[in-house]
Order: sequence, then C-alpha cells, then structure tokens
Amino acid sequence: MDNKAGPERRRFLDVAGRYGFTVAVLAGTGGFLWSDDAVAQTSKEDESRRKAAKYNMMFATEYKLEDYVKYPVMQAAFRDNVWKASGEKMYVRLFPAGQLAVGAALAQRIQAGTVQGGAVSLSNFSPYTKAVDLINIPYWCGENQKFANLVNSKAWNDEITPKVLDKGYKPMFYFTVDPRTVATRRGFGKAIKTPDDMKGVKMRVPPSKLLQKFYRLAGANPTVVSWGETATAIKQGVADALDPALAALATFGFSDILETVSFVRSVPDAQMFAANNAWFNALPKDQQAGFDEASRLTQIQTFAQIEKARAESMRIMTATGTKFYNPTPAEFQRWAEQCGEARKEWDEDKIELAGSVAAFEKLKAAANTKGSITVGDYQG
Repeated sequence: MDNKAGPERRRFLDVAGRYGFTVAVLAGTGGFLWSDDAVAQTSKEDESRRKAAKYNMMFATEYKLEDYVKYPVMQAAFRDNVWKASGEKMYVRLFPAGQLAVGAALAQRIQAGTVQGGAVSLSNFSPYTKAVDLINIPYWCGENQKFANLVNSKAWNDEITPKVLDKGYKPMFYFTVDPRTVATRRGFGKAIKTPDDMKGVKMRVPPSKLLQKFYRLAGANPTVVSWGETATAIKQGVADALDPALAALATFGFSDILETVSFVRSVPDAQMFAANNAWFNALPKDQQAGFDEASRLTQIQTFAQIEKARAESMRIMTATGTKFYNPTPAEFQRWAEQCGEARKEWDEDKIELAGSVAAFEKLKAAANTKGSITVGDYQG
C-alpha cells in the first residue's frame, strides 16, 4: 500500500510483519485493518485453507492486490472463488506485485509450469501464442462490449482457443481494463482528436509489430521503449505520448506527467488469466469443473469492476490536472478510415494470425454480436 501514510501505513506494516503480506492486504482492502479480531480471524482462515487443501496453485501477477480499485485485476476474488467452487479443496497462493516475474517473463513461466497460473497482457502472451495478438488490429474489437462479445464467443473458442492450448496454456478467461488511449505529456499543448493530430508525434509503444503499424498509419513515429523506462522518456520528451488504458496510467504513476488523455478506443488493453495446461489436465474432472466455474465467476466480477476502476482512475488523474477528451462519432470515423482493420495493410496480419481473411470476418461478426456479459465504455 504505497499510497498509505502515517498511522495507517505503520499499522499495515505491523499486520504484515505478524500475519504476512497477503493477510495485511486482505485486511486493508476489506476495511478491517484496525480490527485485531478480524485480522486474526482472516489469518486463521487462510492457514486453515492451506492445510485443508488437497490441491494447490501458485498464481502470479505484476499487480498489488489492492490495485483492483483502479485496475480491475481481481486476483483476491479469484482465490476465494476457486476455494468455494472446488468444494474447499484447492488453495490458491497469490504472488502479487511482480514477486515471481512480470510481462513476457511471467507468460514464459506459466508455459513452462514453474508457475501454475497468472494474469498477463495479451501483448505479453503473444510471443508465446501469437494468435491472441489479433486484438491489436485496430478498430474492430476495441470497445469493451465488443471485446467481451468476442472472447466469450463460439468463433473465438473454435478459432483461437485451440491455438492457445497448443502452446501449453489453459485460458481461464480474458478481460480488458478499457481500450487503449492516446495520452500526451505535459507541455505537448493539445489533445489528440484525430489522426491529423498524430503527425510527427513520438509515440511510445510496447514491442508489438501490430501497434507499431497502427501508429505509422496514423502518421506518428512509433518508438519502442521498455515499460520501466517509459515515465522517464515522457518526462524528458523522448516520447510525446503513450497508449495504455486509463487504469494503467493511474496505477503506474503517470498522473502527474500527462497533459491529456484521449479515449480513441483503438484496441483493447486486454489481459488473460491463464493456467499451465498440463497442470490443469492433471486435476480430477470435478476439480477442473470447479476451476472453470471459478474462472467464469471471476470474469463477470472483473468486467463489473471496470467502470468503478475507471472512475477512481479519473479521480486520481483529475486531481493532478490531467484533461480528458472523448472523440466525436465523426472523429472516430476518421480513425477507422485511416488506421482501421478494413485497410488492405492488415490483410497479411489477418491471414497470419486468424488463418484467413474469412476466419477473421467470423471473429469480427462475433465481436458485433451481443453476448451474455454487458459492460460499458466511457461516454464522456
């Protein structure tokens, strides 16, 4: 809880020292940090679960447990859902805040089975299972509702899931933390409204060839900068802008160095909860069914948290002076025309990642067909 100060931080550190970090965070996020009885009971319940469990899972993320308030990675909820859905037979030990690995390194550990499961962005999964990189073709599944429709569709399960399983991953569920944005540094002087505003912009990008192509089509100069060096690059003007979802910008400390955030809704800032497939297949059938049910429930909870997380992220960034811009329908159309999936430049990527343009069109139809989950986008 880095944002805690004074007595509350001292209390958190005291509880962590006596009962462990996980219990301290659960107490803090549950609102009972100051209750000795409640903290002791939480510790007792956690130890009781660990001893009673017949099956164990190590689950890792790069996010703190309390980050779910502004970044909807519901790892504590997943832990509890698994316990209940397994008939109180499976204990999930959480390793948050990058304790074991982050990004592509964590994806590799899940694939190798040294970690049984974790939450990783699809961009970081893509080196190991490149089919999921399809979502980084812009303007076909960027909106939250379209992404939810897509990843829960029969088309996705038929076309993409076998390719993910083939690479050693058991996809538990997919989610997004909102679409990617275009966020400009302090002193840049204007909000990005259309691709016309992107000419010559030094755009920080992750090592994704699809995102680099997108920003070149928009007229920007994409520059690959590692995530750990991005804040410094923005402060020093090495990069003018970056594209994570609002929740990521607020969670990772960009609130005081950004001038504007434009909700261009190009591609989803998407993640996957994934398990090692061999580990999952070794579980008894009843435990597999319980694990799948826990994953289903956690996905619903995650999508439900997006709007709350967005509101908290906006509050944090508004307090430091960041301004927000929501493009008009005509401006969205300009983005789609200049950079979107209908351009011929994307055909080679559709063929490589989906197998054919026709297969991609099936996935696109699925994204536009309302599924069982309802989730909202920022409306301004």
